[in-house]
Amino acid sequence: MKAKLALEDGTIWTGKSFGIYGERAGEVVFNTSITGYQEILTDPSYKGQIVLMTYPLIGNYGINSQDIESREPFVEGFIIKECSRIVSNWRSQKSLAEYLKENNILGIEGIDTRALTRHIRLRGTMKAVISIGDLDDESLVEKAKVSPGLVGRDLVKEVTCDQAYNWGQETNCKSLTVNRYKIVVLDCGVKYNILRELANLGCDVKVVPTKTTAEEILEIKPDGILLSNGPGDPAGVTYAIETVKKLIGKLPIMGICFGHQILGLALGGKTYKLKFGHHGGNQPVKDLKSGKIAITVQNHCFCVDIKQMADRYYMVGNKDVEITHINLNDNTCEGMRHKKLPIFSVQFHPESSPGPHDARYLFREFVEMMEKNAQTH
Repeated sequence: MKAKLALEDGTIWTGKSFGIYGERAGEVVFNTSITGYQEILTDPSYKGQIVLMTYPLIGNYGINSQDIESREPFVEGFIIKECSRIVSNWRSQKSLAEYLKENNILGIEGIDTRALTRHIRLRGTMKAVISIGDLDDESLVEKAKVSPGLVGRDLVKEVTCDQAYNWGQETNCKSLTVNRYKIVVLDCGVKYNILRELANLGCDVKVVPTKTTAEEILEIKPDGILLSNGPGDPAGVTYAIETVKKLIGKLPIMGICFGHQILGLALGGKTYKLKFGHHGGNQPVKDLKSGKIAITVQNHCFCVDIKQMADRYYMVGNKDVEITHINLNDNTCEGMRHKKLPIFSVQFHPESSPGPHDARYLFREFVEMMEKNAQTH
């Protein structure tokens, strides 16, 4: 069935549908991963966005129930060059098209995804509408223009859990070692593999909704706090920023992606929106201390603001916060640490699903930080 993608700049792209019938709006972002479309679809950080895959053939290994990263897909729409009609994988349980229909996701194929990616790289991320019903160009462009963007918008409230839960208890996840440290995960849209990594290191993981107060978190008496990934503009989630402000200095804190940005704001810094963001499994990041380069998985449209002073990097607004990692594509902030408190965060995804394993060691560093903090208190 014929489908159209309309961008707010008036550009129209025509293809055919392979998901549900209907219409969806969101910001179009491109992802450069070759595999991992199932994990991408179920990443809550994509709430409010239409995902464009740069790799041309998607769906060839199908969908299985083990590789999901959250309770349901959160993308607003899915754009690909070609949806594979042949599914070949021993773990596959259904096709990509079937999965999109079951989960009310609108997909469009047959678009020149390389040309569309180049258009976004040159013009920047734009609001858009995918439609299978209304195919009038002027109508669709107008709908794209008036649709809500990401700036200032709180999308975390739409993806966070409704109530607190224990990860191992809920999923029958078995730790590799005896539980030693209790971690509270502030769920801004957490990916399951973050929880798996913590549990595999012997941590007792309790996930709490984003609106859980600092007082309620401290009543749990955790050994550390992890601020998770999530969607939208961190500046729009003021309640999370205030919670983190009250937790700073009380316990070790690790932030990932959106959690990194929330931590940056809580520490007095600023965030800003990138031209087209970082989305994919091949982002080069440099560790400023060791000089090593890691290939990382990333999914973010906003970034913590930094400025260069002599040969050192600092976060704008707080000289006690040192930048630890930078993106080699554009020199943006990819990690930071507090020089006096047991706090660090990274913009990329060390849980590595989908993508490389270069940054997985950071979870162990968090455990070691909690161990050191316990010895000194």
